Amino acid sequence: MLGNQENNSPHSRAFSQTRFAQTTLQANSRSSLFSNFLCNVQNKLCYNRTMAKTLKQTVWEAKEKKVAVGHFNISNLEALWGIFRAAQSLNVPVIIGVSEGERDFVGVKQVASLVKSIREEFDYPIYLNADHTYSFDKVKEAIDAGFDSVIVDGAKLSFEENVKMTKQCVEYARNCGREVLVEAELGYIGQSSKVLDEIPEGVMLDESSLTDPAKAKEFVELTGVDMLAPAVGNFHGMLRGGVDPKLNIERVKAISEATGIPLVLHGGSGNSEDDFKQAIANGINIVHINTEIRLAFRDAVKKALQENPDEVAPYKFLKPGMLAVQEVVANKLRFFNNL
Repeated sequence: MLGNQENNSPHSRAFSQTRFAQTTLQANSRSSLFSNFLCNVQNKLCYNRTMAKTLKQTVWEAKEKKVAVGHFNISNLEALWGIFRAAQSLNVPVIIGVSEGERDFVGVKQVASLVKSIREEFDYPIYLNADHTYSFDKVKEAIDAGFDSVIVDGAKLSFEENVKMTKQCVEYARNCGREVLVEAELGYIGQSSKVLDEIPEGVMLDESSLTDPAKAKEFVELTGVDMLAPAVGNFHGMLRGGVDPKLNIERVKAISEATGIPLVLHGGSGNSEDDFKQAIANGINIVHINTEIRLAFRDAVKKALQENPDEVAPYKFLKPGMLAVQEVVANKLRFFNNL
């Protein structure tokens, strides 16, 4: 009885509780060390665990490091998975783009939910952009649906009209209750992402037709945009031969120095790896690719159906398309990020 009384004394109970706390702390510490070890071993699965970085932080970090964030368009689930898996395999952030036509097909709220679900499930820096938006109402619709950024495309408007519409969109974004980036276009580079036999009508590649650095500076000051997409020898779509004319790198550099904000290269399909590297080194911080992944998807699905003409399960004949998109995107992301 005496032994039991001593074991039940207040002093003994306090000592036991202290020992239990120490043992638990040591166990938790070992567990934490093991988790950190796993995170280091499987780094791609542990990227940015708290998803703390916003798109704005990600883009400015790219500017500081002289790399570029890849922007890839989708109009179906297969392309979304292909793009995400490519980015995840390289542990780099990525932007999903949907134009007005693509949004109409997928659904504005639906694509926002899809990207959000991947971001939350994998705790990954995947962002959503409303590509090429031609009116304030469509910009507002995308912002209200939860997009991370919007592109105001007033490239075919006069300078004054472009400023007016862009400024209205910037003001709405600033007052929407969350951080939404606004990008604008200055300089016409065409509108269709497809394989072309010649440079699009209305697109001029001579120096006098490219975006003027002084005008770009004025435009940014008047509108307050976060990013600018200039005309620097680029155009939407890609030539059938697969290689577009060279970009005007000196103009990229001049616009970057004049504006001081991140620049976006549209119509990246068909440009050479050397062009990308030089453009990124001189101020391009986001690169848009669409036509190349559309082409890769189509060709892979076409081949799958030719080889298996009796296959009727979409997930079987669409999977090669997803893998083809993944391969193209991974290759682009490697040299956008100097990997």
